[in-house]
Order: sequence, then structure tokens, then C-alpha cells
Amino acid sequence: MAGSFNVNKIESPFLKKMLKYKNIIIILFLSLLIFFSAFFQIEPEEVGVITRFGKYVRKVEPGLNLKMPFIERVYKVPVERQQKLEFGFRTVQAGVNTQYTRSGAKDESLMLTGDLNLADVEWVVQYRINDPYNYLFKVRNPQNTLRDVSEAVLRQIVGDRTVNEVLTVGRTEIATKMVEVANQICKEYSLGVKIDQVVLQDVNPPEPVKAAFNAVNQAQQERETLINQAKSEYNKVIPKASGQAEETIQQAEGFATERVNNSLGEVARFNAIYKEYVKAPEVTKRRIYLETMGSVLPKLGRKIIIDEQGNNVLPLLQMQLNK
Repeated sequence: MAGSFNVNKIESPFLKKMLKYKNIIIILFLSLLIFFSAFFQIEPEEVGVITRFGKYVRKVEPGLNLKMPFIERVYKVPVERQQKLEFGFRTVQAGVNTQYTRSGAKDESLMLTGDLNLADVEWVVQYRINDPYNYLFKVRNPQNTLRDVSEAVLRQIVGDRTVNEVLTVGRTEIATKMVEVANQICKEYSLGVKIDQVVLQDVNPPEPVKAAFNAVNQAQQERETLINQAKSEYNKVIPKASGQAEETIQQAEGFATERVNNSLGEVARFNAIYKEYVKAPEVTKRRIYLETMGSVLPKLGRKIIIDEQGNNVLPLLQMQLNK
């Protein structure tokens, strides 16, 4: 027949040999295909999930593993690798000079706060796959579901706070609360993922009102600065005045105590002298007179006091000169 193929008409020896052993070659090829289809490698940060005709069969650990070729299928799930989702921006090129873009991500970052203001929030969700079975088979698209859950939870949390809390002191509390609530929802949805951390990358007012908002913040900061300065001056003056007042009061009390004690001492001394005076008036008078003169005369210096009958002061002058 004209369409029949005749091996004897082939002139090349190599082709003749190949056609002669074609069954062996086919068997060897199928054997190699089966061999390489049966063995597979799981990396240290992964686990393998094996299905047979689409049904879950078992889970295999890192290393070299074996499966039934053409019947079983393996899914490699990176359970030890930390993955991330970016909201409000996208990383264009990672490296030393990382490049970002906000194209197509502006809507997901614009949020309404509890006091009916707007805030532009950019954040990153870092998560791990903790249940490969749930991650593969419980939810159709777990990554998109996790993205929707994260955005919904953060909008709810931001909606319960004022814009000042979102932009300043409340950022850490918001991130912590979001991890708690989002993990609870992921568990209820059987997503098979666990959120490790939420990082509020950048929180700003919207661009059209950013200048006005910054001016308000600057005015508030200046007000706080003035208040702190006034408190500082108050803390300097008031304690000092209080200390001086306390010192004056203590000095007055000490002076009053001293005067009272001195007066009581003088009274006691006078009473003691009076008792002695009653017993011997002349002796007491003379003793008081001599004691008084003994304390007064040394203070007179060169002054000489004489009575009316004194007619000669030379002996007294001679006594002072000799002295």
C-alpha cells in the first residue's frame, strides 16, 4: 500500500535501532516519569498536604516524600514563613531603597473616625498559616478573605475613636485590638491563618485638609507648651513662697516662745530676790546696789560721777591715770 510505513526503507542505522527498541524506550520513559512523579521534596519551612482524587488524605513533613503518581496531588504550604498584606500602599520594589506606590489603594486607607473626621491610615498585617487543611479547603480564597476581614476590623476600631486618638496616642492600642479581634474572626471563619502583628505604617489626615490639621496640631502643641511653662513657674514660685511663709511662722513662734520663757525667768528671778528682800531689806538693797554699780561702772570709761559734797577729784583722776 502507498500509505504503509516500511522500516526496511529507512537508511539511517540510528533510526533503525531506535525503532527496533522503541517499546523499551517507551517503558523506560514511563518508568522515569512515574519515578519523578512519585517522589517530591518539602522544604524546611513548608508542610505537604496530599489529596487523592481531590480528597484530603494526609499531611507530610519536610524532607523527601513519596506519593502515588498521577493519582495523588501535593500542595506545599509555607507554614513557617511570615507573610504580609499591605493596605493603603503597595511595595513596588523591595531593597535598600524600597519603592512604594499608592495607585489603586487609596480607597482602602480612607476611614471615618468616631468624631466624624477622616483619617488616612496605611497599615501592614503580618500573618502565618497555622492550619494548612483549613487554609486550602475551608475557604475559597483565604488571602482575599483575610484582607477583607482586616479592613473591616480596622474600620470598626477606628470608627470608635476620635481622630486625635487615631493620629497620636491611640495607635498602639488600635493595633493590639485589631490583632485580637481579627484572630477571633479568622478562627470563626476557619481561615487557617494567625495574625502575628499589625503595624500602622502611616496615619495622616487626608491631603486636602492636611495643612489645616497640621496648623491646628501646632496650635495645640504651643498651648500645651505654654501650659507646661506656666505650671513650671507655678511649681517654682509657690513652693518657695510656702517655704518662706513657713519659715516666718516658725521664726515668730520661736521668738514668742523665747520672750515668754525670758519673761517667766525674770518673774522667777524677781520672786526669788523679793523673798530675800523681805527677810533682810537693807542687805538686799546694798547687794543689788553693788551688783548694779559693778556692771555699770566698767562701761563709763573716763567719766567720773561725784556727789554734791565731793570737793576733790584728784585722787580719782590719779587712780584712772595709774590704771
